[in-house]
Amino acid sequence: MKVPLEISARDVHISDETEGLIREKALKLDRLYDQIIGCRVKVDMPHRSQRNGMMYNVRIDITVPGGELIVKREPDEDIHVAIVNSFETAQRRLREYREKQRGEVKTHFEKPVARVITIFPDEGYGFLVTPEGREVYFHENAVLDGKFGAISVGTAVTFVEETGDKGAQASSVAVA
Repeated sequence: MKVPLEISARDVHISDETEGLIREKALKLDRLYDQIIGCRVKVDMPHRSQRNGMMYNVRIDITVPGGELIVKREPDEDIHVAIVNSFETAQRRLREYREKQRGEVKTHFEKPVARVITIFPDEGYGFLVTPEGREVYFHENAVLDGKFGAISVGTAVTFVEETGDKGAQASSVAVA
């Protein structure tokens, strides 16, 4: 971290043990993503509920290049549990941010569209033809929602292409 860790408390006494836990968890964040500019941790006890007793809130503000990640967790009766849960969420958000920065975000591709050219309903399979003219085998188990009976020659379908034992094969076939 470029700016030292800030720990603050409101209506709560933070023991040396609790402060050590916060520093340890913050150090883990810094090892996870070395571009952290600063980190502020605020522990407070907003109110004492007759039903739930003393509840601790933990808020973590992490300043990173291009923005800030804020973690606010639901209150917990145990201050250490509240801290650990908050830092686990912060780690998850920091990983997501790091992956996004590196361009590792999962991309979703559109399923290709094809037409059924041959179908053998009694045997439970058929063939699709792609816009490029390639033939792709599909089995009735690959048709989603059990709609194999609703497919006929000429039906437009979407599919995911895989390589099977005998070549191209379609899975996740759905009526377009």
